[in-house]
Amino acid sequence: MRDTQDSEISALLLAWYDRHARALPWRVPPGSGQKPDPYRIWLSEVMLQQTTVAAVKSYFHAFTTRWPRVQDLAAAPDADVMAAWAGLGYYARARNLLKCARLVAAAGGFPTTRQGLQMLPGIGPYTSAAIAAIAFDAPEVVVDGNVERVMARLFDEHTPLPVAKPILTAYAARLTPHARPGDYAQAVMDLGATLCTPRNPACGICPLRTPCAARAAGTAASLPRKIRAGAKPIRQGIAYLGLRADGAWLMERRPPHGLLGGMLGWPGTDWAEGAPQDSPPLAADWRPIAAELRHTFTHFHLRLALHVAHLPQTAPGLFIPQAQFDPRTLPTLMRKAHALAAPHLAQAQAARAPIA
Repeated sequence: MRDTQDSEISALLLAWYDRHARALPWRVPPGSGQKPDPYRIWLSEVMLQQTTVAAVKSYFHAFTTRWPRVQDLAAAPDADVMAAWAGLGYYARARNLLKCARLVAAAGGFPTTRQGLQMLPGIGPYTSAAIAAIAFDAPEVVVDGNVERVMARLFDEHTPLPVAKPILTAYAARLTPHARPGDYAQAVMDLGATLCTPRNPACGICPLRTPCAARAAGTAASLPRKIRAGAKPIRQGIAYLGLRADGAWLMERRPPHGLLGGMLGWPGTDWAEGAPQDSPPLAADWRPIAAELRHTFTHFHLRLALHVAHLPQTAPGLFIPQAQFDPRTLPTLMRKAHALAAPHLAQAQAARAPIA
C-alpha cells in the first residue's frame, strides 16, 4: 500500500522527468499532449529486449520508415524482416515480431491490457507491463534492470539478484502511481540509465537523493548485489564459405527455431563442446584459413574454424548471386565469418593460386 513518502518519491521523480526526459524516437515527450502510438511502443520494447538504446535507435528508424504501421509490418515478407533485423541479435524476437504483427493486424489493433498483451507472441511479463503502462497509461508495475538498480539503492536492499527480484518488484509496486503511470515507468528507467548508473552513480544530483537509503548508508555503489554466475562453456564448430566463379555464395537458411533461426548463414557443423568433425556441405577443395572466429552468445562462447573453397558453376545448393548478396543483412556471427574469409578467397581467385 502506498503511503505519503511513496507518493512524495513518485512526485519527485515525475517532476524530474518533466525536465530531463530523454528524447527517444518512440517516446512522446511529457506534457506534449500527444498520445503514444502502441505500434511504436511495442516495436521499441521488443527491440530493447536484451539490447541497448544506442543499438536500437537506427533499427527502429529503419523499421518505422519502411513499415510505418503494424499492418505494413504484418504484410512484409519474412525474409525482408529477418534481413532488416540482422545484427540486432536474439533472432527469435524477429520471428515473434512478425507473428505478433499479423495477429494484431488481423484483430484490428493491440490489446490495451497487460493480460491481453501477454497472450501475444514474444510479449512476456515485463514487455506487456511496459506497453500497457506507456502506450495505454495503465497502472502496471514495470521492472527492468534499471528499475531493479534504482529500487535496490532507494531501499538499501542487500538481497542479491536474482533472489531479490520479487522484493524489488514489491518496492516498485509501492511507488507506481495511478496518475501518469506511463511517464512514471519511463522516469524510473531514465533515472537508472542516466544518473543511478551501475558504476559511479551521480547521487549528488539525483532527485531521490534525500529519501535514498543506500546513499545515506554509503552503499549505493555496491548495489544491487548479484550472485556470481558460473563461467560460460566454450563450443566449437566449422563454417564453410564457398564462392562460385560468378561471385555467388553458397549459403543455407537455418532452421526456424534455435539460435539464428530462420536466418541466412554459412553451412557448417553443429556447435558443441569438443573438437568438431570436418563435414563439408559438398565435395570441393575446402581449406582452412589461419584465423579463428570468436563470438559470444548469452550462454556460451563460440570458437569457429573457417574453411573456404572455390566452387564450380555446377555445384548444387543454395547460392546467393553476387548482385543480391549484402553481408550487412547477415547476423553478426555470419558477417564476421565473411569479413575474415572473403579476402582469402578474393586473393586466391585473383592470383589463380592455392588458398593461403
